[in-house]
Amino acid sequence: MDPSLIYKSNALIEASYRLSVYEQRIVLACITQVRRDQPLTDQQLYEVSAQQIADMTGTQLGTAYQNLKAASERLFERRVTLHEAPNSKSGGKVRLTRWVQTVEYREAEGMVALRFGTDMIPYLSQLTEQFTRYALADVARMDSAYAIRLYELLCQWRDAGQREVSIEWLREAFQLEGKYPAIKDFKRWVVQPAVDQINEHSPLWVKWEQRKTGRRVSHLVFSFGEKAPEKPQKQRKNKTKGKAGSDPQTSSGALYGIPTSTIKAQAQPGESYEDAALRILENRRSASKS
Repeated sequence: MDPSLIYKSNALIEASYRLSVYEQRIVLACITQVRRDQPLTDQQLYEVSAQQIADMTGTQLGTAYQNLKAASERLFERRVTLHEAPNSKSGGKVRLTRWVQTVEYREAEGMVALRFGTDMIPYLSQLTEQFTRYALADVARMDSAYAIRLYELLCQWRDAGQREVSIEWLREAFQLEGKYPAIKDFKRWVVQPAVDQINEHSPLWVKWEQRKTGRRVSHLVFSFGEKAPEKPQKQRKNKTKGKAGSDPQTSSGALYGIPTSTIKAQAQPGESYEDAALRILENRRSASKS
């Protein structure tokens, strides 16, 4: 399994919490290290270095180093409100817990090590049909915590291509706690910047509109889908007589813009086509940036 993929229970995706963008980066970098083929315990220690954060985000090492310590200290205090158990369909329980039980800052190494909280383990390990998966590279260059959260919420409904949420629910999920009470400010400082960053940095395009209940704006409707793959530079065609051939990439099936024949050829043993497609996409993006 590609270690750069993030897996989260849908209950965790929809949980109410607030993390800064640097806290998000630390947590997500650790989640990518969770092995799907081995038992996860609350004694496992995960390490993230300033160099990793700098490489992941394209920022300067000094900037990453300065933010890593402060973010790791805040992360220890962060709480999360979970509205149902992993894989539960009842939704009857509300659990208040913390992301991590231990945070170590190793100043000489420019590194953070953390242990996830005991109550968080099932939301990262006991994943069956109700989970969301995406590539770390999809959000690595976002500098808005709201953009990362919104991206996860869209990925959860990736096959549907549309998601409608109430503004009240979104405020609670983002833990805004009274910030941006005016809807115009909420849209200007939360929604639109998040949408702009998803469109700029992720493999999804997204647009949104508002819906009213009576005279009050009550819901946001997000429409989204996979961006068209970047077309390779066209070679100059020679003028020849005869019937033009068809493009094999458009005449056969594809997943995330990658031909199924390519996915089949590059899939690793035991890897699903979707996992393989995500891995290939990430490898292509990494190669294009190098």
